[in-house]
Amino acid sequence: MTIRVIIVDDQAMVRAGFAALLSAQADIDVVGEAPDGRQGIEVSRRTHPDVVLMDVRMPEMDGLAAARALLEPPVGVVHRPRVLMLTTFDVDDYVYEALRAGASGFLLKDAPPADLISAVRVVAAGEALLAPSVTRRLIADFAQQRPAPRKDRSLRLKGLTPRETEVLELIARGLSNQEIAESLILAEQTVKTHIGRVLAKLGLRDRAQAVIFAYESGLVAPGG
Repeated sequence: MTIRVIIVDDQAMVRAGFAALLSAQADIDVVGEAPDGRQGIEVSRRTHPDVVLMDVRMPEMDGLAAARALLEPPVGVVHRPRVLMLTTFDVDDYVYEALRAGASGFLLKDAPPADLISAVRVVAAGEALLAPSVTRRLIADFAQQRPAPRKDRSLRLKGLTPRETEVLELIARGLSNQEIAESLILAEQTVKTHIGRVLAKLGLRDRAQAVIFAYESGLVAPGG
């Protein structure tokens, strides 16, 4: 099935370059683009993309506000795309807030072309783009600036089994499914099952929100 993508970035050359690269892939179709967040929302509502590539800093409406609008749509709007944030900075508080709002991850604008293509496919498949070490550092850096663990988050942890809690902690430390399986001596499919249960019990959308939850609940301490 073809992945429908829109590109929201205030630089025309960036939009054109990304569009050319992605359109060349047999399984990706670029269905629209926009120069700012406000127009990005309009294009998304009209074209119903699977993935929105969203620049962080733009005029009129920045990527964070636009991502929130797409991921928390008003009553009557059913479509919710996956949002992949684009940034020129490896650590950015806007991106952290976007992850908290439900974005599926972020990618540096100067990443290799193959990484961009892979990122779109990963996010479209429902996974979170949290593998790069820079993402682990971003989340840790900004989680460290957050207030004390939120009590509501801590209480929700009690609904997890000891094994599910272990899996959540390892997700928050940036481990892949394969690495978690090796660490806990489990089959990778079993790890996927545990992750699915963790997300369901905590009411989380994906891996990105699981990481944020683990920090805000106090399960994982930044730098710990």
